[in-house]
Amino acid sequence: MTQSFRRIVTVNDENGRSRILLDEQTPHQIALLGDAGLRDFWRHVPGADMTATREEADMTVRLNPPKGGSVFRFFQVPPEGAAAQLSEEQRYDLFGKAFEAIGASGDLVDRTRHPGMHKTKTIDYIILLEGEVTLLLDDGEVDMKPFDVVVQRQTNHAWVNRGTETATLVAVLNDLGEG
Repeated sequence: MTQSFRRIVTVNDENGRSRILLDEQTPHQIALLGDAGLRDFWRHVPGADMTATREEADMTVRLNPPKGGSVFRFFQVPPEGAAAQLSEEQRYDLFGKAFEAIGASGDLVDRTRHPGMHKTKTIDYIILLEGEVTLLLDDGEVDMKPFDVVVQRQTNHAWVNRGTETATLVAVLNDLGEG
């Protein structure tokens, strides 16, 4: 993820006056498939002190948010053509290792349709910012263009980029606190 993204985080001081807590390029990122990956801006942990002057969440980049919490991130999907030279077995292995790196091997429940199919116990709000992607589901798919929005409700899915440019999406994942 070579592109840099600035995050600005606010806080109230001891007198209740608002100020900037952080103004920086977020250091919380992981490359997963070539140059594409996840860049986390913030994780909310239930009960977090909103007056804290530091990040309270463990910012190790993981697919899933903290129990009962949320994560705000950008993620990028490289063109499928970037892996065209790989065998089907190599593609499944590549996605398996990528999901392992973000602590989400258990979310790969049915990869019959695509090696990146996964299902989380979250409700996610996702907006395509640039590029084009296709949202694959067990039954059906939908092509997306910039500013299309998905409300992802615990369904098995994968993101496929059939274009030539890396697609960038923004997502807010919310843990539902179930099982």
